[in-house]
Amino acid sequence: MGTDERNGEEVTLFVARRVDPGHEEQFESWAEAILRAAADHPGNLGTGLLRPAGPDDPWHLLLSFQDADSFRSWQESPARAACFAKVDGHHVEVARRELLGMEGWFATTPAGARRTPAPRWKMAIASTLAIAPLTTSANFYLTPHLATLPVLARSLILAPVISSLMTYLALPVATRVLRRWLFPG
Repeated sequence: MGTDERNGEEVTLFVARRVDPGHEEQFESWAEAILRAAADHPGNLGTGLLRPAGPDDPWHLLLSFQDADSFRSWQESPARAACFAKVDGHHVEVARRELLGMEGWFATTPAGARRTPAPRWKMAIASTLAIAPLTTSANFYLTPHLATLPVLARSLILAPVISSLMTYLALPVATRVLRRWLFPG
């Protein structure tokens, strides 16, 4: 997918790395260092490290950026290059996936096991089911108290409230409830 197609969409990078037995502690130190460097990079929205579920499973690194330009800037950054210059040779990348926009929300199970992202039409349905109660509640309970404000001011108040509730409450619940439908098999 070209960079032009990603502009304006969040980019989430999932990287799986296989670590040689006995080198887990060194890898974890390296992973934490590269994730700290990524977290300090402009446009970074968050990072994460998922430990393997079993002894033969890979570790997963997650890096999220606000847009394709921020992601590309990280990929080309001296900070990232410095981290890779310190790779000790006891771990290797075994999978890499760049997810756009909401694909990153639907990309892992709670235990961190990777799955193929749900089709976008399923993401749209799950998102609609998550946001509908929020917008309905906002219209019933918040909008009447904001009626005297200009439309722009109301929008600037409602948008972060609904967005936060969507991100931290509604979408996690919707993806948990719809997990079997989103990720059959």
